Amino acid sequence: MLGLVSGTASAHAACQRTQIEGARYVVCEFKASDSIELFLRDDAGANIGQFDRVRKTLAARGRQLVFAMNAGMYHDDRSPVGLYVENGREVQRISTANGWGNFSLKPNGVFFITDDGAGVLETDQYIRSKIKPRFATQSGPMLVIDGKLHHRFLKDATSRYRRNGVGVDGDRVVFAISDDAVTFHQFGRAFRDVFKTPNALYLDGSISRLFAPNLRRYDFGFPMGPIVGVSIPSQNDR
Repeated sequence: MLGLVSGTASAHAACQRTQIEGARYVVCEFKASDSIELFLRDDAGANIGQFDRVRKTLAARGRQLVFAMNAGMYHDDRSPVGLYVENGREVQRISTANGWGNFSLKPNGVFFITDDGAGVLETDQYIRSKIKPRFATQSGPMLVIDGKLHHRFLKDATSRYRRNGVGVDGDRVVFAISDDAVTFHQFGRAFRDVFKTPNALYLDGSISRLFAPNLRRYDFGFPMGPIVGVSIPSQNDR
């Protein structure tokens, strides 16, 4: 644990820079009770895709975006590859299919928010749990499963990319993005050994982006699929 500040009153300052094994990271820690939401499409059904559009969506509700990150893999049309639930509505069903790519590097898993908290579960376990989430996004591979690294991560692997993911430990929800290229083994160890999250999920790789205004970080690029964001009441409404 890095000693990050969390809680709604200070959520705007919940991100910090750090180095782990010589690689640069930004780590953002929140409480599960903070206003963590997922965003995919607007009321007209158009893809939101950019942090600025999330910010405007929240502003219309009297809220201020204080953190955002891409939150799961998506197809060319920006639709989620696996399970996606927003405001209790299942937009995309959970996937147990085999295939190629990181999503299918099983076990993969689900990050979810319920009225009672947050969690990360391996996909089959999530299905058995019968959880009814307010928000959920499926991605893969799992990084850490009950305190153990994914069994297919190799310590001497040579495949290195920028990566982002999420880990949960009780009431703590930790999002991290590597600003240097790292292996899956390195990235998983960061969640297990440094962030101390017994369960963690990979969200994506080279397209990974971050919105962290307290660090003056406003990544921009091609439109994304699912986005996770945290907000607080707008100053005018406090």
